[in-house]
Amino acid sequence: MHKHATPARLPDVAHDAAALARPLDGVGMSGIALPIRLTGDDGHDLHVPASVDVSVDLADAGARGIHMSRLYLLLQDGLANEALGAPALRRLLEACIASQQGLSTRARVELRYDHLLLRPALASTNAGWKRYPVTVEAGLRDGHLQLALGFSVEYSSTCPASAALSRQVNADRFVEDFVGARTPSIEGVRDWLASPRGLAATPHAQRSRADLRVELRPAFDELPLRALVDAVEQAVGTPVQTAVKREDEQAFAELNAANLMFCEDAARRIAATMAADTRVAAWQVRVAHFESLHPHDAVATVSGRNG
Repeated sequence: MHKHATPARLPDVAHDAAALARPLDGVGMSGIALPIRLTGDDGHDLHVPASVDVSVDLADAGARGIHMSRLYLLLQDGLANEALGAPALRRLLEACIASQQGLSTRARVELRYDHLLLRPALASTNAGWKRYPVTVEAGLRDGHLQLALGFSVEYSSTCPASAALSRQVNADRFVEDFVGARTPSIEGVRDWLASPRGLAATPHAQRSRADLRVELRPAFDELPLRALVDAVEQAVGTPVQTAVKREDEQAFAELNAANLMFCEDAARRIAATMAADTRVAAWQVRVAHFESLHPHDAVATVSGRNG
């Protein structure tokens, strides 16, 4: 019967001298499937699936490699047992560096997952779940923790040029139908507007998406995802909806009419919101309007650093 060697006797070639010895900026693993622990809106913790990248530097130029299994086990234990936040990420990164026993001086982890937020309907008493793709980047170097939060928000954008052209066609139709007639009554105009003749043209609108990457100030322990999502959705004014009854759809149409946007307008709205947020040190925004008029997208980007 074959006998396995005890762990203490197993060879460890990571300690062998490295050929072409030199330090390495980063060594680790990417695309690790792990559960992470989040605190839900009700205050209770829950586990969600995530894809995780982890790396440490190899500061010892003569060492052949790092101890990857130690990183994996630390991630598996730390992310599943402590709710995600700045303190938990700092402890995890400190443990990753310490696990290399002098080989490394800094560490980095990146997590990608889908966050679900329950969003109320615009007019009815219903609510529904909306999915937000999230990326959390955390790095520890010289004792300093750097955190960045990436997320996407979907919204509707109605073209201002198309709206203006549609209004002109509707006005021309009104003149065509009422020219030479006696002054119409308010009720008559209302009935005409509510009839098929009262809608000669409609502006084009499309689903759109804002992708953000936000560098957070170190004073905040929590990852302010909900607050940042709320701020962006309020800035654009037309976030896509979940549970929708007729009154909700009508309210959504009103919001679109009140928030006519080119991609440039949407980018500037979001930029103004990020520039005023005290939790944000720097930000990058990319908006894309998935055109219904063209077979290509309209895109705008903007970035900034807060003082």
